[in-house]
Amino acid sequence: METKTLGFIGGGRITKIFLQALVNKQIELSSVLVCDTNSEVLNVLKKQFPKIQSTKSCEEVAKQDIVFIALHPPVIMETLEQIKASVSTHTQVVSLAPKITIEKIASKLIIKNIARMIPNATSYINEGYNPLSFAPEFSLTKKQSLLELLTTLGTTFEVEEPKLEAYAMISAMLPTYFWFQWKEMEKLGVEMGLSSEESIDTVHRTLQAALNLMYKSELPSEQVIDLIPVKPIGEHESQILEIYQTKLLGLFQKIKP
Repeated sequence: METKTLGFIGGGRITKIFLQALVNKQIELSSVLVCDTNSEVLNVLKKQFPKIQSTKSCEEVAKQDIVFIALHPPVIMETLEQIKASVSTHTQVVSLAPKITIEKIASKLIIKNIARMIPNATSYINEGYNPLSFAPEFSLTKKQSLLELLTTLGTTFEVEEPKLEAYAMISAMLPTYFWFQWKEMEKLGVEMGLSSEESIDTVHRTLQAALNLMYKSELPSEQVIDLIPVKPIGEHESQILEIYQTKLLGLFQKIKP
């Protein structure tokens, strides 16, 4: 893979996920520059990834070959205004946030090579499911090179830009709807007499098998669900579904462009 200088504007969770994925694939981090207004955030990141370079100057980061915008949507436009004079026509800018469209980014940065990506936390172990969209004018050669880099994170695929926010809800945030439940099941397993290791292994293996049963058995979902007759919390399913409907659709409306 051709070495490119990488810049991350924002040193939070998403940047940590990206850097760990690169480390896992033995990709050199000496050409990575990260900026953040919070010195403590940079210090924490440097402890985990000592080979990266860090700075408080986002303008300096914007001079790298590939620049990732790892910020929350409310501060992106003002940051783009701040760095626009530092970005060259050859720069590739990849936003990692929902809501702010390629068109809005292009209104600040008069360049062709703009992309957006919805990253997954599972990229931390190189098993991400990461959709991205490119500006129509994005260089084909640079696109292929960028895809090669991003594929190190896991499954990386191109989609129509209006679908990105749906992927944010149904993929990027998906684990948060279940993680706390899995941890509770581990705890209950211990209370019921299993060792911690036995409980963790049981939940882990059963979840993996259940996913395969639902999505790889070729049975209709109704028949899969019917394979287990006893459903201890079945009477509460409607309440849980209502939470999904109200909370998730409500949030989706907020993050849509």
